[in-house]
Amino acid sequence: MKKIAFIGAGQMAEAIISGVLDQETFTPAAIYATNKGNLDQLHYLKTMYGINTNEKTQAVVEESDVVVLSVKPKDKAEAIASIKPYIKVDALVISVMAGVETTTIEGLLSQPVKVIRVMPNTSAKVGLSATGLSRGTFADDEAVSFATTIFEAIGSVVEVDEQDLHAVTAVSGSGPAYFYYMVEAILEEGIALGLSEDITKDLVTQTISGAAKMLETSDLSPALLRKNITSPNGTTERAILTFDQHEMKTAIKKGVHGAYERSIELSQGDES
Repeated sequence: MKKIAFIGAGQMAEAIISGVLDQETFTPAAIYATNKGNLDQLHYLKTMYGINTNEKTQAVVEESDVVVLSVKPKDKAEAIASIKPYIKVDALVISVMAGVETTTIEGLLSQPVKVIRVMPNTSAKVGLSATGLSRGTFADDEAVSFATTIFEAIGSVVEVDEQDLHAVTAVSGSGPAYFYYMVEAILEEGIALGLSEDITKDLVTQTISGAAKMLETSDLSPALLRKNITSPNGTTERAILTFDQHEMKTAIKKGVHGAYERSIELSQGDES
C-alpha cells in the first residue's frame, strides 16, 4: 500500500485523513503528518486516528509516495524547501494551497515531480466536499486517478484546466460561506418573528438539505424549480420580489466574481 504524508496538519488535512481512513484508501500505519510548531495538533491526530506523526519533515517525507501540501499559501516556499531534499523522484505531490499554481510548485521543487493542485471546500469535514482538481506538467493519468480516489473519500471530484480553478474557487471553494451567510439572515429574521433559535435552525437546515436533494435529483433547472413553488400573489413571490428590489442576484454574482478576482490575485503573489 502507498504511504501518504501531510505537510500541515490543520482542519483540511484532518478531513482528508478521516475520509481516506473511512474509505480504507489508506491504513493508519500508511499515513504520516507533520506541521510547524503545533505539537498538540499532532498528538491529537495520532490519538484520534492512530496515524504516524513527527515534528521533523524528513521523517515523514522519506517514507511517503504521496505528499500533501496543506499549508497557508504564504508558507509555500518554506514548506516546499523542507520537503525538497527528501522527496522521492516518483512521488506525487498534491497541493491544497489556494492560488498557488503547479508551475510555481514545480519550480520550487526544481525536479520533474508529479504535481496535482486541488481545491476542496470545508464540507470535506462531513464527506461532502466539491473538489476541483488540475494536473501539473508531469502528472500523468495514473497520478490524476489516484488523487481523484483520495479526494472522492471526502466528496465529489471534477478535473478542470488549471486556469479554471479560479472559477472553481469562487463557485465551490468559497461556496459554503455564501450559504451560511444567507442562513444567518434567515435565522435572525425567524427569531425576530417569534420562533426559537433551535426551531429556526432545524427548519432552515432541513430546507437546505431538501433543496440540495431536489437540485441533485431533478432534471429541472434551478429557475424552474423556483418558479414551480412561486405562486402568483403568494408568500414566496413576495419574498422573491423583495429580493429583486434589493438586487440580491446582482450582489451574489458580484460577490462570486470578487472571489474569482481574489483567487487570481493570490496566484500572482498578492497575499496582502
